[in-house]
Amino acid sequence: MKILTIVGARPQFIKAFAVSRELRTDHEEVLVHTGQHYDEELSDVFFDELGIPEPDYNLGVGSDTHGRQTATMLEGIEELIESEAPDVVLLYGDTNSTLAGAIAGAKIDPLVAHVEAGLRSYNREMPEEINRVLTDHASDLLFAPSESAAETLAEEGITEGVHVVGDVMYDSILWAREVAAERSTILDELGLADGEYILSTVHRASNTDDPDRLEAILDGLSAVPLPVVFPVHPRTEERLKYYGFWERATDELEVVDPVGYLDFVRLLDGAERVATDSGGVQKEAFYLDTPCVTMRDETEWVETVESGWNVLVGANQRKIENQLTRDQNVDDKPSPYGNGTAAEAIVSILTESL
Repeated sequence: MKILTIVGARPQFIKAFAVSRELRTDHEEVLVHTGQHYDEELSDVFFDELGIPEPDYNLGVGSDTHGRQTATMLEGIEELIESEAPDVVLLYGDTNSTLAGAIAGAKIDPLVAHVEAGLRSYNREMPEEINRVLTDHASDLLFAPSESAAETLAEEGITEGVHVVGDVMYDSILWAREVAAERSTILDELGLADGEYILSTVHRASNTDDPDRLEAILDGLSAVPLPVVFPVHPRTEERLKYYGFWERATDELEVVDPVGYLDFVRLLDGAERVATDSGGVQKEAFYLDTPCVTMRDETEWVETVESGWNVLVGANQRKIENQLTRDQNVDDKPSPYGNGTAAEAIVSILTESL
């Protein structure tokens, strides 16, 4: 079985790591990096740390408008499908790389398989939501992380090729937590101790490109008595400087450069709480038993909210401050996303399907 795997952003690298380990035992994988995340600290480092082989192809697309970026990826992926003749095009998540791979694969011969199928935020203003919906409707095999995701697909008329396998990120985080505890020295480097700091990440365009939302988030984080460790995304740094918030951010938060995956897992595992606008970080926090405050108005990971381990606060200064300072009161955590064997299930289903 020959698999053409498409990755282009940090969370996809992490998900691909788990499945690639299973695939390469008995099958051929051709790994394509679209270059959607072109900053070395946000892409290449993950291949190094996770032991993923260097991509067979790097399209080097980089940043652009959604239309031009997707179109450039589509052209490159289509050429690779024709030259490599894979049995399956394997896609992850909800990026422009995902959509480009789905369109290219659906119009040629291979099966199109989507990992994280059936997730919805029901906010069509998010580009990721458009990517999710279109990718699911173009896919032949849909690997849903939870029963509710499969139910969402059924509500949209998609019932064939749907498999509830759990979340591949759970597979990866189980490995990374153990390795990070042994290898990472990030807490010592930053002078931190477990449970005595807040971790925060902000990268979503709806927050970074709106000065009012970005300032409200900065206000909320700055009001927290615990130190707030803030690995700053390149786009967020540029926006903070553009709007005149950079000096204040560096004065009131513990701003650090982007960190590698293992260091990030160690920071997240040791944090008293995390404040983020990332979908992936919401799940990682859930798996690491770190309460999460999500600075968005909706989430596709509804089970984390329903269980009480995740709270949606938007870009509201008062809500951010309140949720980061209130006493933690969470019940026993459910397991809606499987037991950490999603990658094994995906490879087994792919093999049977061919």
